[in-house]
Amino acid sequence: MRRLSIGKFIVFLFLLFVVIFYSAIGENSYIAIQDNLDLFQAQFAMLQNTGSFFAQYVHAPFLGGVSRDVLPSELSLYTVLFMFLPPFAAYVTGYVLKVIIAVFSMRLLLLEVIYEKTEAGKKYGNFSINPVFYDDHVDNFATLTGLLYGVLNLFPAFGIPFASIPLIIFLLIKAYRAGTEAKGPGASFKKSFKWLFLIFLFPFVSYFSYIGFFILGYLFIAIIWLWIKDKKFSFSLLYALIFLTIGNVVFEYRLFYLMLFTDTPTIRETMVQTYLSAPEILGEMGNIFVNGMMHVDDLHKFFIMPICAVYFIYLNVKYIIDRDFEGIFTDYFNLGVLILVFNCVVYGLYYSEPVEFVIETLLPPLTGFQYNRTIFFNPFIWCVLLFIIVYRCYKKNSDNKFRRHKSKGALNFMLFMQYVVILVAIGIVLFTPTRYNDLYRTALLTARQELFHHENDDLNYREFYSTELFDKIKKDLDYNGEDYCVAYGMHPAILEYNGFYTLDGYLGFYPQSYKERFREVIAPALERMEPTRLYYDDWGARCYLYSGSDLSIVMATKSMTGVTDTDIYINAQSLKDLHCKYILSRIEISNAEETGIELIGTYEDKSSPYTIYVYGFPET
Repeated sequence: MRRLSIGKFIVFLFLLFVVIFYSAIGENSYIAIQDNLDLFQAQFAMLQNTGSFFAQYVHAPFLGGVSRDVLPSELSLYTVLFMFLPPFAAYVTGYVLKVIIAVFSMRLLLLEVIYEKTEAGKKYGNFSINPVFYDDHVDNFATLTGLLYGVLNLFPAFGIPFASIPLIIFLLIKAYRAGTEAKGPGASFKKSFKWLFLIFLFPFVSYFSYIGFFILGYLFIAIIWLWIKDKKFSFSLLYALIFLTIGNVVFEYRLFYLMLFTDTPTIRETMVQTYLSAPEILGEMGNIFVNGMMHVDDLHKFFIMPICAVYFIYLNVKYIIDRDFEGIFTDYFNLGVLILVFNCVVYGLYYSEPVEFVIETLLPPLTGFQYNRTIFFNPFIWCVLLFIIVYRCYKKNSDNKFRRHKSKGALNFMLFMQYVVILVAIGIVLFTPTRYNDLYRTALLTARQELFHHENDDLNYREFYSTELFDKIKKDLDYNGEDYCVAYGMHPAILEYNGFYTLDGYLGFYPQSYKERFREVIAPALERMEPTRLYYDDWGARCYLYSGSDLSIVMATKSMTGVTDTDIYINAQSLKDLHCKYILSRIEISNAEETGIELIGTYEDKSSPYTIYVYGFPET
């Protein structure tokens, strides 16, 4: 009889806690705003509000009516959640599913490699000499590593695609092994078909721009490498490449339509790339290796990286002493480190002007594409490296020769410490206040307010969107859901979430012509603030009304302490020409009459910390 799986029990307790925690606190939770509530959460709400998940040839209600095709595909698991659940419930469900998928896919991958039954695997091809019996501790290590990967506070809207990376590697391994047993292309296809079909479906839980494109690149490299290594071409992996490509096109047909069949110039083509010198590029490679980046802040430098560094030195010194140079180049741990370095090198080369010129010349469709997103795979690699170390230590402790010289207490302590290593790594992730650590931030700020009676200046989910207040405004204005408006002193996403059609918005892919038209509106502010002008002209994804005096007036706080100038600097006529009817502002504008706008109403609600001033245009 198998013992209780401690790993699965811990995962169950964690997920139960998350569900109870968010159910109790609800929309009073403090959810990350940057590139989250101000972006994707509002996009999904727009799809809900307009019922346009499956709509074709329609306009989205922001940025003056851009194509619905720029919004997330309906053929995505994360999008499906928003079809059936309210936005906040969908967001929390997405987090829970992310953890479940990470645990499930990591277990599949790690246990598949561990129990590999090949001679090459016994020597170098897997994490250690593969066990010949099922082991509960190995199962627990794999499960807890999956939990570690699942709780990493990565880009929330793409948590499920990140979590599914081990799954596609598992499917590719199964397809590859099935194909090696076949003779000829036809037999290889037949043997591996069930895995190819699952590979075709994989984009349903992935995202092409962040994950899928790079998996295709890695797979292409793997096909060439294995062809050289095995001295035999893998038709099954070639089929996998084809099936995965077709799957990406099918599940993200809107994105591919925009990329391949529209010739409208977009802001991607005019974004100004920052280039670095050779020494600066090397420094950036080292920095990203150690610190990661905002959207994939996995905290590896505090615990996992030091452990991996010590083991890396030990492992390779031992190979050198044993004169096993083949082992250096075939060991999975070293391969993982090599991939980490490769991803960081690619990240650094993104800032090289000569490299960018070559890409623009040879591959014009990739102009403006952020191919440095290879760094998005590093959190997964760090987790796998930690598992390899823990697993190998456990197998060493299980060796009969080793056990003869250790007391039972010492062996139990070493086993205990192997669990501790993974649990400490999980604890560091859960209790470090990173940008996307919603659990920690919600627990901390809720306790601060409820237990210690300190008023939080941060906005929780309910306060940020303030749906009751904006429902009141819409009712008073008799808003028809089609009149365009703009936000001032707040994110346009707040209006978009609440069913307003906006001329402003946040999107990294929209027509350059619209950016130029909107620039006419904000030209007076840009002329006064050079940093803001560069921010808009050189990037432009945040198509906002800007201040003419302050660097930022979009406060994700209850207070507006950063605002020093209550004048607005806009070309009101250009705004009217875009068919704007209302300006909804958190700032009481002091030069409204001179600008050519008038106050229509001032709105407050007990459920919201906002005071909203609604301005319109006088009848001429």
